[in-house]
Amino acid sequence: MKKLFLVIAAAALSLSAFADEGMWLLPYLQKMNIKQMKEKGCKLSAEEIYSLNQAALKDAIVIFGNGCTGEIVSDQGLVFTNHHCGYGSIQALSSVDHDYLKYGFWAQSNQEELPAPGLEVRFIRQIIDATADLTGNVPSIASEQERSRIIAENTKALAEKLQKEHPGMEIQIKDFFGGNQYFAFVIETFTDVRLVGTPPSSIGKFGGETDNWMWPRHTGDFSIFRVYANKENKPAAYSPDNVPYQTPNHLKISLDGFDEGDFAMIMGFPGSTERYMTSYEIDKMLEVDNPNRIFIRGERQRLLKEDMSASDKVRIQYASKYAVSSNYWKNSIGMSRGIKKLDVKGKKQAQEEAFQAWADRNSLPEEKFMEALPMIREAIAQLTPINGDMQYLSEAFFTAVEVIRPANTFLKVTEINDVEKMKEVMANWYKDYNAPTDRKVAKRMLTIAREHMTDLPDFYTEIIDKQFNGDIDAYVDYLYDNSIFASEQKCMELIENFSAEKVQADPVVPMAKSVMAKYMELAEKAKPAQQKYAEGHRLYIAGLMRMQPDKAWYPDANFTLRLTYGQVLPYDPQDGVTYKYYTTLKGVMEKENPENPEFVVPERLKELYEARDFGRYANRNGEMPLAFLINCDITGGNSGSPVMNARGELIGLAFDGNWEAMSGDVAFEPELQRTIAVDARYVLFIIDKYAGAGWLLDEMDIVQKKAPRAARR
Repeated sequence: MKKLFLVIAAAALSLSAFADEGMWLLPYLQKMNIKQMKEKGCKLSAEEIYSLNQAALKDAIVIFGNGCTGEIVSDQGLVFTNHHCGYGSIQALSSVDHDYLKYGFWAQSNQEELPAPGLEVRFIRQIIDATADLTGNVPSIASEQERSRIIAENTKALAEKLQKEHPGMEIQIKDFFGGNQYFAFVIETFTDVRLVGTPPSSIGKFGGETDNWMWPRHTGDFSIFRVYANKENKPAAYSPDNVPYQTPNHLKISLDGFDEGDFAMIMGFPGSTERYMTSYEIDKMLEVDNPNRIFIRGERQRLLKEDMSASDKVRIQYASKYAVSSNYWKNSIGMSRGIKKLDVKGKKQAQEEAFQAWADRNSLPEEKFMEALPMIREAIAQLTPINGDMQYLSEAFFTAVEVIRPANTFLKVTEINDVEKMKEVMANWYKDYNAPTDRKVAKRMLTIAREHMTDLPDFYTEIIDKQFNGDIDAYVDYLYDNSIFASEQKCMELIENFSAEKVQADPVVPMAKSVMAKYMELAEKAKPAQQKYAEGHRLYIAGLMRMQPDKAWYPDANFTLRLTYGQVLPYDPQDGVTYKYYTTLKGVMEKENPENPEFVVPERLKELYEARDFGRYANRNGEMPLAFLINCDITGGNSGSPVMNARGELIGLAFDGNWEAMSGDVAFEPELQRTIAVDARYVLFIIDKYAGAGWLLDEMDIVQKKAPRAARR
């Protein structure tokens, strides 16, 4: 273990980092990155970005909700994030009478801000390198099983120690570099978060599915929330007595804009990359994982869209569910396309050949580097068919057949002590549930699962075949006609007069149990191969670092705080085509199509454009800037992340990657990979000129060092 730890330490001291590729750990900025950042134009010190002892930029960056980033932009706890990050809360607060998705929402005072139940904002208070604590006593000859056991014991002990030192905080301990390094994170969570403002979907989702992952882009992808605390400025459950949180640091917002080649950096919480993926895993992705996801989600989305188009009520109920599904569906399409087009597999194979040759010549048998790739190959071969069936159970049943969820909830209940609370929980769930839509989806999902799974849950043979002569549609109709859980009214009656026997007798329960039993059976079957893969993956990464000790290595994304930096740049997607590095409001007007709901333009926005009423937010050419490109390295989870200039001032919000580099989670493509961001000037323009919510700008630090040019009229 000591040798591997020294390899990581050596990598941390290397100064050969590539400026644009990499999701860098903040504690290593001084050693690894700040020199090149300054060469690129950064005006800040590493201490101003991340500090153990004083407020820094890091303290203005938050985890927003379950999978996004946000930034604090005032000393009153005001948070900017993407519209699509706030979408779930906006949808939950919407109704046919108050359709904030369609018309937007703008509070005109603190008193009008809307509590967003279930939404959390989390601050990273401390980052601790825990590698020595967790791996220091692991013998070099330990088996993988023994290693895992010791690390699990050490993790538990360290978590308990840190919890005592930081009462009221959440402690997360995560592995990096495939388990070769560990960091602990001390997190403070705020649960009173309120919606302050959101543009209508015609701005916040302009372009819809058509423009998703595409450039040029014209989406005003932002929303605004506020963090509240108790009167001692500490986290507290929602209360009318709570006050805006007084933050330790917040970002200034720049109106100066940027030019091509300018330095830019992004801080946030990238969710997941697989840059150390092997060619064997690429085969699995291209042949099983992505095709399954594309097909299953595509079938479900088609049915959801039919019902959403026919009813405003259903549109609001399923808006967030559809958006979440569709985003990664299109991502999978683009990723498969990019991996094939850019020959990522061929590049991985070349790396693997070089690694194996190095391991065979330069490592000792007891180090097991030479066994790493064979272990991965064998594990993936064993996992591929198992994971394929597990994916169908997850996507086609647990996610798509919604009636299973309340059934599983009540299967865990033995008695209900708080009837009103349980009613409230279930009412919130049924608010976004439409049984006829679910029935339609269930028929299709059960059919495609039967057609594509190799190891089916036993309810197919025990119920569908024996009792319904193989007729899936008849079986599904029976379920939805008779199940308690397909009806909010029946579910509420169950809560009033709860009986475990009633739950067990419900016709959905045998299906729910059967699906769960099959999933657990397959998960158990997969464990030996997963353990083999984990060991091979860890050894492969450690070996690569040993093979190239002078290279600056960064770990895969795992939804921990990272920094990436680069420049504002255009790109050439194909021969003869060059994409400009920014777009303007003019492009919205050029894309307008009143017949297509994805490209409807609000009348107020057209009025402002026609009058050229851009105020101080126009660029030096008198245009209203909207979106722009930087070559920073991001992935899902970075949505809502601040794009900052050389002085650490906010110039935009990252919200997407580009179609031509969708393979980026597996292999960074420096010539093609771009981050798409909404310009901070457009955000302020919408708040001020479109929404008339200028009171919000009064609490922000808005800076302008360059002389503006008046908008042409």
